[in-house]
Amino acid sequence: MEYKTKFRIGVFLSLFAVLLGLYVWRLFRVQVVDATQAEQSAGSYTYSTRVTAARGEILDRNGNVLVSNRASYNLVINNYALFNGDDPNESLRQLVNLGRKLDISFTDHLPVTREKPYEYTTDSLSDAWSGYYKEFLNQYGWDSDIAAAQLIKLMRERFHIPNDWTEQEARDVLGLRYELDLRYYTALPTYTLLTDVDATDLAALMELGVPGMTVESSTVREYNTTYAAHLLGRTGQIYAEEAETYEALGYSMDAYVGKEGVEKAFEKELHGTDGTRLTTVDKDGNILSQYYSVEPQAGNNVELTIDINLQMAAEEALEKVILDLRENGINQDEGKDAEGGAVVVTEVKTGQILACASYPTYNPATYNKDFNELNADKYAPMNNRALLATYPPGSTYKMVTTIAAINAGVVGRYFQVEDKGVYTYYDTYQPKCYYYTSYHQTHGVINCMQALAVSCNYYFYEVGRLTGWKPIDETAKALGLGEATGIELPEATGTRANPETKKALYEGTDQQSWVDGDTLSMSIGQSENKFTPLQLAVYTAALANRGVRYKATFLNRIISADYQELLYESRPEIASKLEISDEAYTAYTEGMRLAVTADNGTCHKVFGDYDIAVCAKTGTAQHGSGGSDHASYVCYAPADNPQIAIAVYVEKGAQGGNLGNVAKAIMDVYFAQEHNNDTVAAENKGN
Repeated sequence: MEYKTKFRIGVFLSLFAVLLGLYVWRLFRVQVVDATQAEQSAGSYTYSTRVTAARGEILDRNGNVLVSNRASYNLVINNYALFNGDDPNESLRQLVNLGRKLDISFTDHLPVTREKPYEYTTDSLSDAWSGYYKEFLNQYGWDSDIAAAQLIKLMRERFHIPNDWTEQEARDVLGLRYELDLRYYTALPTYTLLTDVDATDLAALMELGVPGMTVESSTVREYNTTYAAHLLGRTGQIYAEEAETYEALGYSMDAYVGKEGVEKAFEKELHGTDGTRLTTVDKDGNILSQYYSVEPQAGNNVELTIDINLQMAAEEALEKVILDLRENGINQDEGKDAEGGAVVVTEVKTGQILACASYPTYNPATYNKDFNELNADKYAPMNNRALLATYPPGSTYKMVTTIAAINAGVVGRYFQVEDKGVYTYYDTYQPKCYYYTSYHQTHGVINCMQALAVSCNYYFYEVGRLTGWKPIDETAKALGLGEATGIELPEATGTRANPETKKALYEGTDQQSWVDGDTLSMSIGQSENKFTPLQLAVYTAALANRGVRYKATFLNRIISADYQELLYESRPEIASKLEISDEAYTAYTEGMRLAVTADNGTCHKVFGDYDIAVCAKTGTAQHGSGGSDHASYVCYAPADNPQIAIAVYVEKGAQGGNLGNVAKAIMDVYFAQEHNNDTVAAENKGN
């Protein structure tokens, strides 16, 4: 009996819940749905618009804004007002004809070529837009394998395109009708015809009086500097291959995202959260009400480690040296075929990159306009040589051989070798000293420090042979050569010369075996040694730090959009540490210093009488691609308390010594700024 009672009560409660649900639905229907329909039928229409959030700004380490946003205007169109007009198709025809006259192309994702013979362009669609296209076909019951020409014919019939229109007019209007049609049964936002419209074009287009076409404010990227183009990067619309990733992150498929450089590396930080605006219009397109249902939130600001003043000095000095080489050359016209180059400046005790330049470069503000010209340039100005190009280091590698040999106890810093010009230890490989080849002279009897100062290949052939390839390779690895630097942007890691590398590079050929000559060649920075200018800068900083290598970084701080909150601050991070003996440390530091102070030192001409004590090393590298040798230069300063390290590289630059002028221009700015900061601090201290 008790069971039956409980059952009846359960049935009663269930029926009551159903009746209550029906009552609530009816109440909602009367108060909301019917009311909304009554409002729409009374001559108004409410639609939502995605409001793009402003991207965060990009600043240098001193707060100078490098990339910001400027106000722009977009043309949007809503279906309700357009199709309440007298002749929607004719309005659109006038629009596309004026657009063609003004050389304007409206947003059009219809995957069919714009001219006959019509062909599909579906391969260029992202997964999202492919899905929208399939929905479009399903909406009208059209087969997915329909021919492109047949699709155009069916669309002309469906959208009532007049037969007396030109093929071009018909195709252009169909592209707009396609976009507008999708807005009825997909989640796409209001159709944006154009973004960042020129004021003159905007006025001309609005004069047409197309029903439903309105202007909405937005922002676009603005570059406040012509420098650091390779570093800052650019933004652009989402590529097909990126669509799935960004869709999962909640991005709209017409969003602009970072494509290269800092814009891409810090996309997550720079990209804001889009908002939603609800707009109610009458049948003529007049706005009755407008408000945000979701407020847009701007992206955070990214402060880089770059000092724009040093960046400017680096780019201008590098350009000057390369252009001078092309015009004048050195030593019987060597270097007149100089191509491109790079320079990287790093803070020794933090790993922060202070400047990072590639030449030739370009203006980031006019990248899209100049793209074809840039792409055709034989010197490849869009190539980020500082991070992505790998080169033989030449004699700038000799500090590696010095440390390996002395750390292993093979030689001491006063170990002497007599330079005989031609190294004849092996019968099968007898390389010549560069000095002997160039001047038919030798360096005589010299020790390790002297050999570094004059860059004697013969000396390091002997030391390299005595040491063997393995300790040298291990030392190079510990100092960061051939290793990822940890930088936030894409980078090449290069290769270190060793048996494994050679086998991989020459697999299946008679050159894959490691031979005695390879050890000699690697000891002077040749063989398969190839590193980026960034790696050379990190390596030089590790030398200055006595073997402590810091992770390289471009990120100084992340600050909230309103500049009120510090969200992240970079901290030095040790990437590796090499124990360097006192003997080895003294050998290479004195050798690099002697290269500057000795009259015959390879770095004496530029830094011999410099106010700051500099440790430096030149490099001249053979590369096998014809023409002049490559040139390299590394240095750090001050010698007794290193603060900055610099690496300069020029393709076919002939001689490394000439590149000291680039390093000097950078140091001039760096130490002048430091002096000014110290003076200000001292003056303020007494107040």
